[in-house]
Amino acid sequence: MRTTLTIDDDVAGRLKEQAEKRGLPFKVVVNETLRAGLGPHPSKKQAVPKVRTHSFGFRPDIDLDRMNHLADDLEAEAFARKLEEQQQA
Repeated sequence: MRTTLTIDDDVAGRLKEQAEKRGLPFKVVVNETLRAGLGPHPSKKQAVPKVRTHSFGFRPDIDLDRMNHLADDLEAEAFARKLEEQQQA
């Protein structure tokens, strides 16, 4: 598409510098810069990483969203085992 565009002098200067530095035509640098500024094309879908589930063997009554409770439960179980061992000795 051909169109007329008014570009501020400082921006045009930077674009011309990039074109000369990279050895590319001015219009190529302008288009690349505009694309980069607009971000990814909305029709292009980004790949969603596949996640494999894994069972960690936690008891069903433990809420994994509350890891502090899990740590407390594990600590309490270890303490109870230690007390049992001391009582048996």
